[in-house]
Amino acid sequence: MKLSDLDTPALILDRRRLEANLARMSERARALGVDLRPHMKTAKSAEVGRLATAGHSGGITVSTLKEAEYFAEHGFTDVVYAVGVSLDKLARVARLQAQGTRVTLLTDNLEVARGIGARAAELGARFEVLIEIDTGDGRAGVAPDSEALVEIGRALHGAQDVDLRGVLTHAGQSYACRMVAEVQEVAEAERAGAVRGAERLRAAGLPSPVVSVGSTPTAVHARGLDGVTEMRPGVYVFNDVFQAQIESCAMSDIAVTVLATVTGHQRARGEVVIDAGGLALSKDRSTAAVPHDVGYGLVVDLACGDSLPELQVARVSQEHGVVASPGGDLPFDALPPGARVRVLPNHACFTAAAYEFYYVVDGGPGAGDEVVAEWPRVNRW
Repeated sequence: MKLSDLDTPALILDRRRLEANLARMSERARALGVDLRPHMKTAKSAEVGRLATAGHSGGITVSTLKEAEYFAEHGFTDVVYAVGVSLDKLARVARLQAQGTRVTLLTDNLEVARGIGARAAELGARFEVLIEIDTGDGRAGVAPDSEALVEIGRALHGAQDVDLRGVLTHAGQSYACRMVAEVQEVAEAERAGAVRGAERLRAAGLPSPVVSVGSTPTAVHARGLDGVTEMRPGVYVFNDVFQAQIESCAMSDIAVTVLATVTGHQRARGEVVIDAGGLALSKDRSTAAVPHDVGYGLVVDLACGDSLPELQVARVSQEHGVVASPGGDLPFDALPPGARVRVLPNHACFTAAAYEFYYVVDGGPGAGDEVVAEWPRVNRW
């Protein structure tokens, strides 16, 4: 099968770029002296997970229990569920653990911490829990110097069937940075806050063997991770236009694209229409906040090269993408109806979520447009 044979829109994964991204982050973790626990919320693929964990502990991070169940079915036995757990989900977690998967939970709430202990006894289970620390993201977590941290730690450690494992934080504010020096500052705040939280637990006589940090920008640019035990970047496996613009990667590192077909021309308006719209590309507009707004994605040729001028998906409706050129010079003759293009996504996680599997291409010089594999992915919750 070739790319030119596929129904569109379709999700394309360049295996060579993927493997280069994985190797680069793997070496980065080793250089920083921490374990790599990749966040699989981007790829949601067992095939990618196996490649990403090679040479490390084998542990992964997930954002849904559906992901945890899927990866458990594919042989992954050490999973951090890195979203604050609600008590109604603990029965699903207990079932996973009974089947041989170690699931580490997350909370930042004293009431939930107490409830985990009570539910563990009811379910005949034992739960391992990390406390979420807020190191500047402002989304979830308790401050590393707060009394709430120690109170939650005591509630967890004091429960008969609960193991307090330590602390976890996510520097989501790194996505707002526009210079490497700013990311480095955020990375240090992330590290220092997590380490401070762990030290306060230990000073109170509570265990904190795990000190977990994670975001792709801070993993790429951190000056050091002293006191940290693991990092959990996620989008690095594929990268995207936004990550390239904030200097987490290069444009040539983007491993996932959407294959689309030209369906028509609007010459008077200087536009080409493709069959990949908001559902196929997502409506993420993260690049609008960086110096070079690329609409809903950059448009390149079938080989994912640079033979087209800078084109972008300027606007979308549900199933239509409207391609325009910021310079106003759109090559209609090179893009006749039926021509195939590929779109580099703004946000790989959101774009990939629309698809059930990846069409994998080799991506190397002279590889052509041959599809070498189909890798399924898991969706939903």
